[in-house]
Amino acid sequence: MSRLNYKIISHVMGLLLLCNGCFMLIATIISFIYQDGVTLEIMMASLATLFVGIAMMFLTREHQKELNKREGYIVVTFGWIFMSLSGTLPYIFSGAIPSFTNAFFETMSGYTTTGASILNEIEIIPKGVLFWRSLTHWIGGMGIIVLAVAILPLLGIGGMQLFAAEAPGPSADKLHPRITDTAKRLWLIYFGYTAAETILLKLAGMNFFDAINHALSTLSTGGFSTKNASVAYWNDQPLIQYIIMLFMFLAGMNFVLSYFGFKGKIQKIIKDEEFKLYSFFVISFTIIATLVIYFKADVSISSIDHPMVWGEAESAFRHALFQVLATITTTGFVTADFTMWTPFLTIFFFGLMFLGGSAGSTSGGMKVVRHLITIRNGVLEFKRTLHPRAVLPVRYNTRAVSKEIVFNILAFFILYMLSFIIGSVVLGSLGLDFETAIGGAASSLGNVGPAFGKLSPVNNFDVLPAVGKWWCCFLMLIGRLELFTVLILLTPFFWRNR
Repeated sequence: MSRLNYKIISHVMGLLLLCNGCFMLIATIISFIYQDGVTLEIMMASLATLFVGIAMMFLTREHQKELNKREGYIVVTFGWIFMSLSGTLPYIFSGAIPSFTNAFFETMSGYTTTGASILNEIEIIPKGVLFWRSLTHWIGGMGIIVLAVAILPLLGIGGMQLFAAEAPGPSADKLHPRITDTAKRLWLIYFGYTAAETILLKLAGMNFFDAINHALSTLSTGGFSTKNASVAYWNDQPLIQYIIMLFMFLAGMNFVLSYFGFKGKIQKIIKDEEFKLYSFFVISFTIIATLVIYFKADVSISSIDHPMVWGEAESAFRHALFQVLATITTTGFVTADFTMWTPFLTIFFFGLMFLGGSAGSTSGGMKVVRHLITIRNGVLEFKRTLHPRAVLPVRYNTRAVSKEIVFNILAFFILYMLSFIIGSVVLGSLGLDFETAIGGAASSLGNVGPAFGKLSPVNNFDVLPAVGKWWCCFLMLIGRLELFTVLILLTPFFWRNR
């Protein structure tokens, strides 16, 4: 095993900070337009980030332009950490979140598209800071590393290793043979969806600032809102909520399928087995939730101020569909405190936290394709028991899945559940009750956002002790990067030079 090329690692870190600083300049412009009083502070945060990024790139300009797999894992993991560290500066400099622990939690929650927040009064935060908060979602949604992949060739660096580490799931679909062109196409679709949702939300009655912030959060499946009540603020405007639902569904799909759709290859979408199971989950779980809400729950009590406006049946359906989509896609918006509906639905939504959206989407969680392959492998095990000599491969989209991928998925499930158990035990050891501990661990690891107990939709993560917030940050990071990318860095053999 070759020695690590620390110069190229530092060089890419500098590039990521440079990108982060440029995004902060956009927040500076928003702050200036709305005259929120913190324009200078956000600009200082941007300049500080740009300075460090440029300095790192300049000091490591003489480097071997070759990135191997080990270095790719380091760049992705530490890139996320560096981005989160620099991303705290607008909060701290503006005084919106003076505590470093709270600022880091909010930033990590942003970049990992978790949507968990420590802010109690969101609506008094300066608009430039709120926009930066939503922008961290958007950057993290598609992955700042994928963005860097499109830029690295300009420096003469291949980006395949970065893309593999950033998207380590079982999907190997490529839109174009060159990975940089793949990244560019993904970002174009991502940007187009964001612009479309912004326009539709504006036409539906949102002001422009709220529209663009919620579009940034929706397409990234993040969940940060500009309102204390989240999307429940618009419970008297169902059209707004239906628009957000549409884009939550699209964001939870594999973005490759969106590309096929724009190319007119509808059959590829219809025949995709993951898409069919994803759609089946959304439809069937929505029907179950709708019936329970309609017959058993009082939505008017739990919908945070606003009455039902289009009749009880429509309201039950809308709240059910919205919360099912928000949980499966790990977006984390809320139209009601679903923990107040019924005990059955509390357990129901807890289970949905472990689903996740499609591979190749911006969703967190386990991903639908992993569930599909695991179920099929389990069914085949019964057949193998009866017919031990038969060759029975697991198939996905008519193709046989290699044993290596099946073993990887099974290992992922074991590691995911082990991480959830350990995460819950640690939170419980900090004095949290059972419901809060398991909800916080599941929500952080799955990048969902709102949880249960003291972390329910009407509360937030500010109730956690400082150690608990740092622990949840770790769970968010390993969940966003799908466990192996981060946890492999904790193994001693990863760092051995041979």
